[in-house]
Amino acid sequence: MTGTFSISDAVQLAVVERNGFTESRHAGSAVVLSPEGEQLRALGDVATPVFPRSAMKPFQAVAVMASGVTLRGEDAAIATASHSGTAAHVALVRGLLARDGLPESALGCPPSAPFDQTSRDEFTRSGGPRERVYMTCSGKHAAMLLACSANGWPLDGYLDPAHPLQKRILDVLERLTGERPAATAPDGCGAPVHAVSLTGLARGIQKITTAAPSSPFALFREAAALTEGVRENAWAIAGPGQPDTVAIERLGVFAKFGAEGVMVMTAPNGTTTALKVLDGSSRASTIIALRLLADAGAVDDGAVDRVATELDLWIMGGERRVGEIRATI
Repeated sequence: MTGTFSISDAVQLAVVERNGFTESRHAGSAVVLSPEGEQLRALGDVATPVFPRSAMKPFQAVAVMASGVTLRGEDAAIATASHSGTAAHVALVRGLLARDGLPESALGCPPSAPFDQTSRDEFTRSGGPRERVYMTCSGKHAAMLLACSANGWPLDGYLDPAHPLQKRILDVLERLTGERPAATAPDGCGAPVHAVSLTGLARGIQKITTAAPSSPFALFREAAALTEGVRENAWAIAGPGQPDTVAIERLGVFAKFGAEGVMVMTAPNGTTTALKVLDGSSRASTIIALRLLADAGAVDDGAVDRVATELDLWIMGGERRVGEIRATI
């Protein structure tokens, strides 16, 4: 099945400026929902399905937690993380596996090296082999294995869409987004990823990030625990200097990037945005989401300006800053 998301349906979301000259443009689509779930703004096509990529991790983590796996605090955050492979991240992943004596070899994600620069340098000096626990999605996979262990589901084949775990995740995704996925494919880590619209993605993320701890429904109590774990342990969901971590720590938002230019973000008051940069670049996705929330009055515009200086948006000319990546919405 081929996607139908088209450049003709997109709008300019950001530009890359070098010495005042617009060098590149990022086009895409975005939707903003009010705290009550009403559409405040739609830019481009927000109805055509896209693969959320790692922005689907909150749904996967909530499904795991609602399947009998207690995850709180930093354990909840690592379960929905795209982590940078620091020693602290790896320790959390190994801690999850140790709960049920699960071997690292059971992880279905591919072997990797850390992508945090300091950790990668140490890894290179050590001459150690690439390992599955370093892979950015290993926390998600460890949590999935715990769900299998808790429910007596087979560990082998846990990434197969027909596996009971993946059926549970799909059910949760459909329930929260209100959509049946238009397509399913293996994500970069090997887990199934399902195509939904940006509107459905925003709707589902908003339900997770605004869920009440006192909800009569276990799914939403777990969603509230996940959200709290991420906001209180922003380091775990990404890593030092990573955009998601910076945005969460500085502004109290819930932020989750997805590969190929996807971003979801919820402000403290519940205003939520989901966006897709059509060329697949993620370099502008965080600042676009923050500007959308600021334009909606959900976060302070001046605070976004200050956070922008930490997001590596500068364009360099030698050792001088000669431009920036700037949202244009």
